[in-house]
Amino acid sequence: MVEPSESELPVTSPSENPVQQSKPQAQAKSLVANAGPEGEFTGTGRRKEAVARVRMTPGTGTITVNARAYEEYFPREALRLAIRSPLLLTHQLGKYNVSVNVIGGGITGQAGAIRLGIARALAQIDEAHRVSLRGAGFLTRDPRMKERKKYGLKGARKRFQWTKR
Repeated sequence: MVEPSESELPVTSPSENPVQQSKPQAQAKSLVANAGPEGEFTGTGRRKEAVARVRMTPGTGTITVNARAYEEYFPREALRLAIRSPLLLTHQLGKYNVSVNVIGGGITGQAGAIRLGIARALAQIDEAHRVSLRGAGFLTRDPRMKERKKYGLKGARKRFQWTKR
């Protein structure tokens, strides 16, 4: 097979060449490189049966959970503190608006899922946050789940009442 010489190849500019466009440019990692559309950072958190999808955008620091203020959604202050704790640790409280969609589980499981999602989004914003978040245990998913029911038993471990006769 005869290969075409350079003079026979069509001349294209680098902006027209699709092969060169698909190669990523070597550049320093910045906030813009990690950001999604409109400077948005995302993180998914899970705890028990709850799943939280977290979106963080630069803003005034409002936190909304399922289109409601988080103070209204979580009645207990301990749960609110759990949600704010990754932001407090990294000194980012008031710098990002946090929007959360959470489904499943109870309110404690949902608060834990939101905490993990926020921590993952903060680690995406700046890799320097990852060390402090990991040290505080915010990037570790809590593996405890409800144990499944076994056949021949009333629940996961409870047995039916034994009768002598």
